[in-house]
Order: sequence, then structure tokens, then C-alpha cells
Amino acid sequence: MHVSHRIQTFHNKYPLLGPAFWLLSLQYFLAQLVVSAYWDRPYSWLNNTISDLGNTACGDFNSRFVCSPQYALMNASFILFGVTMLLGSALLYHEFKKSRLSALGFAGMGLAGIGTLLVGVFPENTVAFMHVFGAALPFLIGNISLGLLGRALDIPRPLRIYTVLTCIITLSALVLFVSKHDLSLGIGGMERLVGYPQTLWLIVFGVYTSRNEYRARLAKEK
Repeated sequence: MHVSHRIQTFHNKYPLLGPAFWLLSLQYFLAQLVVSAYWDRPYSWLNNTISDLGNTACGDFNSRFVCSPQYALMNASFILFGVTMLLGSALLYHEFKKSRLSALGFAGMGLAGIGTLLVGVFPENTVAFMHVFGAALPFLIGNISLGLLGRALDIPRPLRIYTVLTCIITLSALVLFVSKHDLSLGIGGMERLVGYPQTLWLIVFGVYTSRNEYRARLAKEK
């Protein structure tokens, strides 16, 4: 049986699993709160990057003080986040109208998941190239995918507008981030403006699709 058919069969049997994977993106925010609380010096949400939480050493790093005792937890969170993004993308693709544009959108979000996984496997102070490459996938490909999905999916107009606006905001923030214009938000604040809206969108979309699956199940039982 073709891999796509197997995924379709699995999705039909467990339709809530795809949305559940994306809802697990919430753990990414929780992990940051927990890990940052263990810093001896206060962690700065504006002047420290997200990756600083997964840095495996203590001391100065790129002109920032970094010492994250619970770095293993943060890197595990990156890896889990990446895996759930990838699996959720593969399953949710089968929930919606299949077109070339939607396929590109979900494939791009899956690539973003692989990139996030790489961020956890290669912390910023280890293999720098792989870490930066990994971060670039969700920041660029993942955020472009939001625009593709906003255009391709058969979803309510408010959700479509929210999806497209998220794409515009994150890509605009990415341009500013790369050009080192932080709008007085600091490197960490601007990085979060690039990444957090995408993560929030995954959670919102997971809620939307979970609700649809639940309603469909209730309708079949009547």
C-alpha cells in the first residue's frame, strides 16, 4: 500500500490525532517558562534568545550571558515540538481539500517541524550551522506555509484572515530580525515575534480541527 494511503487510513481511524499533535505545541511555551525559571541570573525575554535556553554551556555567548541548568529539558521540548509539527502536518493534510497548494503548505509546515527538531539536536553552542539551518526552516518555510494554507484551505473566513495575517506579521518580523532592526524589542523579543505567532496558530488550528472532528462524530452517532 502506498505511504499516502496508509497515512489516510490511519487518519480515518484516528481523526483526532492530527489536531492533538498540533495542540501539543503548548508544551513549547510551558517548557520555556520552566527552564527560564532555573537561571541563576534572570533570563531576559527580550535580550536572550529562545535558543539560549537550550545552550549547554555557561558563560558569554554572542555578547549575552547564558547559563541554562535545565538545557536538556528545553532541547527535548524542541525535539518534541518538531516531531509533533511533522506528524500533525502529515495527518492534517488528509483532513482538508487536497490541492497542490495545500500539499505545499502542509509539506512546508512539516519541514518546519524537521527544522525545529534540528534546533534541539544541535544546540546553538554546538554545531552552529545545523542550528541556524534548523531555525531557518520554521522561521522562513513555516511562515511562508501559513500564507499557502490561508489561501488553499476551505476554512471559515475569520480563520483564513487570521492565518494570512499571521504569515504577514511573522515574515515582516523575520526581515527586521535578519536586518538587525529589533524595534526596541531586543534580539529575543524580535525572535519571538517571528516564531510565537506561528506556534499560536498551530494551537488555534488544532482547536478548530478538533472541534470539527468532535462535531462530526456526534452527528454520526445521532
